Amino acid sequence: GPRGSPVPRPLARPMAERIKVPRNFKLLDELEKGEKGANSDGVTVGLAVHDDITLTHWNGTIFGPPGTTYDNRIYALNLSCGEKYPQQPPTLKFNTKINLPYISQSDGTANPAKCPGICDWRESDSMDTVLFKIRRDMCSMNNRKLPQPPEGTTF
Repeated sequence: GPRGSPVPRPLARPMAERIKVPRNFKLLDELEKGEKGANSDGVTVGLAVHDDITLTHWNGTIFGPPGTTYDNRIYALNLSCGEKYPQQPPTLKFNTKINLPYISQSDGTANPAKCPGICDWRESDSMDTVLFKIRRDMCSMNNRKLPQPPEGTTF
């Protein structure tokens, strides 16, 4: 053919149009991972009520990291995934009393502006990412020796 005729190019898609993972698809994937015991090191995630078809309410567990004041303790949490999950992070509340700077000492809720995993949430993250980052933060210089409430106390 004639030289120099432009090759038709596919139209670039605007960023806003990128594919969104449907909420339930992602949550069912997270459920399966939790049931298979395939969560990140030292944490577990599972549905709070087995037949919750809305996939909203979840239980989490963080096993206190060795060599810290959290050692040998098991921390129970509630996570809640709203309608906008995973575009928006889950909300999180500790049931087991814990002393961390971003956890309310009155009711155990996480401050979303400061809590690791929530303040830096990305759509590709999952609930166990959040718990893993909190657990990792328990080992930080600032938190590893924080005095903790008596074992077994709850909010």
